[in-house]
Amino acid sequence: MLRDSVAGIDYRFNDPHLLREALTHRSLGAANNERLEFLGDGVLNLVIAMRLYELRPEAREGDLSRMRARLVRGSTLTEVATSMDLGQAIKLGEGELKSGGFRRASILADAFEALLGAIFIDGGYEACREVVLSLFDPLIDRLPDAEDLKDPKTRLQEWLQARGRALPQYVLVDEEGADHAKKFHVSCRLTDDGTEVEECGRSRRKAEQAAASRILELLQGTVTG
Repeated sequence: MLRDSVAGIDYRFNDPHLLREALTHRSLGAANNERLEFLGDGVLNLVIAMRLYELRPEAREGDLSRMRARLVRGSTLTEVATSMDLGQAIKLGEGELKSGGFRRASILADAFEALLGAIFIDGGYEACREVVLSLFDPLIDRLPDAEDLKDPKTRLQEWLQARGRALPQYVLVDEEGADHAKKFHVSCRLTDDGTEVEECGRSRRKAEQAAASRILELLQGTVTG
């Protein structure tokens, strides 16, 4: 007999075949959850956008986008899927099963989105909305201020622009390590006063963000107004 529900959500499927499809990874063949994942991604973004629009009337478009991005990013979806113990319900091919695929972040996040897509088809938008909000309202309540959600490069740029100062220059100084474990060294320099720092990261972007964050700390620690 097919199961009609999963742990962690208050929803029973009218069509258990949809649930089975949502929990079937592509490693088991062509009949998998990828199409439902696509649908669930769209529904999730809509539900979260509407909720933020309702709860944060003072937030501007950019702030709302940053808050939504924090909530629908892969790491958050993995966190939610893990809290539901969804990995134990996912059906995997033999190779993925042996390699611990039920714990892999991308597989968990994709299966969660597919589950939402299946609920949307089976029960409609309102049913899907209720499931999403039951899981995400606590996360929305804990969201940091919109300003804190801006990445360091954006915050540094805005800090400098507000004071009529030139934008920083980022230069890739060095790359080291094998392709699977590269480290990127990037410098961030303020052209108007010569302040410069160098940071490293697993990608060029992460290194730039780290350098921008350090420059911003220096500026905010030594300059007022």
